[in-house]
Amino acid sequence: MLLELRVENYAVIDNVVVEFAPGLNLLTGETGAGKSILIDALTLLLGDKASADVIRHGTDKAVVAAVFEAEPGGIAPVLEENGLDAEGDQIILRREITANGRGRVFINNQPATVSVLKQLAPHLAVIHAQNAAVLGFDPASRLALLDSYAGADLHPTTEAHAKWREITARIADLERDEQDRLRLLDLWKFQREEIDQADLKPGEDEALEAEKRVLANSERVFSAAMGAFDHLYEAEGSASEQLKAAAKQLEDLARLDEKFREQAAAVESARITIEDIGVSLRDYAEGIQASPERLAEIEDRLALLDRLKRKYGKALDEVIAYGADLARKLNEMENKDEVLRVLKKDLAKAAEAYLDAARTLSRKRYDAAKKLEKMVETEVNDLAMKARFKIEIGGTDEESNWTASGFDQVAYMISANPGEPLGPVEQIASGGELSRVMLALKASVEAGKSRSKKDPAHQRTLVFDEIDTGIGGRAAEAVGKKLKALSKTKQVLCITHLPQIASFADHHYLIEKKEASGRTKTTVRPLDLEDRTEEIARMLSGAKLTETSLKHAEQMLKANG
Repeated sequence: MLLELRVENYAVIDNVVVEFAPGLNLLTGETGAGKSILIDALTLLLGDKASADVIRHGTDKAVVAAVFEAEPGGIAPVLEENGLDAEGDQIILRREITANGRGRVFINNQPATVSVLKQLAPHLAVIHAQNAAVLGFDPASRLALLDSYAGADLHPTTEAHAKWREITARIADLERDEQDRLRLLDLWKFQREEIDQADLKPGEDEALEAEKRVLANSERVFSAAMGAFDHLYEAEGSASEQLKAAAKQLEDLARLDEKFREQAAAVESARITIEDIGVSLRDYAEGIQASPERLAEIEDRLALLDRLKRKYGKALDEVIAYGADLARKLNEMENKDEVLRVLKKDLAKAAEAYLDAARTLSRKRYDAAKKLEKMVETEVNDLAMKARFKIEIGGTDEESNWTASGFDQVAYMISANPGEPLGPVEQIASGGELSRVMLALKASVEAGKSRSKKDPAHQRTLVFDEIDTGIGGRAAEAVGKKLKALSKTKQVLCITHLPQIASFADHHYLIEKKEASGRTKTTVRPLDLEDRTEEIARMLSGAKLTETSLKHAEQMLKANG
């Protein structure tokens, strides 16, 4: 869910901060006020291409930032893979666009890249707009949408595919031509010998680093340990001496008043603990030896470990595991024929397991597609479109088509006008039509999942821009109802020009363009009930409000609120 969007020096926006909420968030305003600018700014945080042209005149850079509430299971792996720290269930995105083209990206206040924004985008928001769909309607997205409706479990297919790929790769290694095989054997033997000769032990590098720190600072360590020993035990007025005196006084007090017996025992216990710590510090200090030879030996060993980690793994455990894998490969090469015979049997079983899982998944998709296309066509035609809609599933179970998500390919086909042939939605539909088709798809998918009580899809913010192009009246009301229904399970942001749609809002924001000090700037403010009534009345009658339009607005809010 998008919690906050902050835009600075972007196009006509000076400084705008908008706090969004769950449910249906609608943005309205006069034409040209900058409604779509907010959506364009949001696309930048989802990895869209930036241009210096968007920087507000007279400023050095534009800044767009947002706070999302996201499921940790979705974003955590992306952050971890890119070396970024998580911030609980919230993620803070910030992007700067500068005139020299050296824009910067920050995620949870840590430097990042646009590539990471693109990886996070599918877990945060989907934008269906006239100019772009940030999570493009690409083959993977089309398939994921159908799987979401079908409640399909991809894990059996994914796991079976990974197993089949692993065995295929092992066979390929063994079946290389003789020259390649000999070269590879020489390389593996060299690598294995290099790792074996190092005699690596898990955690060895960390232990050596700790010992190195002590040896490199032996004088300082000795001084600190002995100083602490003196303060605790040896010196005149030491902590031990002071506690011993206090314990004696408390014992005398306890003879007169029993309630101090426990305190006396606690102080005596503290004295014994302090003396134990002091003795251990003295023994530690006496064991410290400034040994340049040992320090040089440790540094040489650490240099060797670092060299191996650069070649074979980021951590010492990975180098050890790589060595074990090399031993397995060499053993397989030496027993090539027997290993190949076993592997090919395993491959046949893995292929059969994959096909069983993928065919089961494909049947589920075909059944779901027949139901979904009927629902979507009905939904689309409620939105002022006389369209035919069909979901086509292609692809065969030939090995060349095998992927971790099965062998199917999905296309969403539409004929937006009577008599026209069917074509891919993303190619045939105009901007406004595409937004409405996507709304119908999302609404149908949500309705289907609600009935099946299965929701494997990740919850994301859905953004619709220019969804009301070319419609009005009852069709607009139908769009409003569908947006409202969709917002029950997902956060929805929508820009609209129509009062029928605006009246369904859970949260209504007005975007205004004003002049100040000779400059034009855009502002955004949330509307209360009275302000909403006036804004919807304005949308009904124009700039001049009338009693009739105000009453009509009140009735619409009452009916659709």
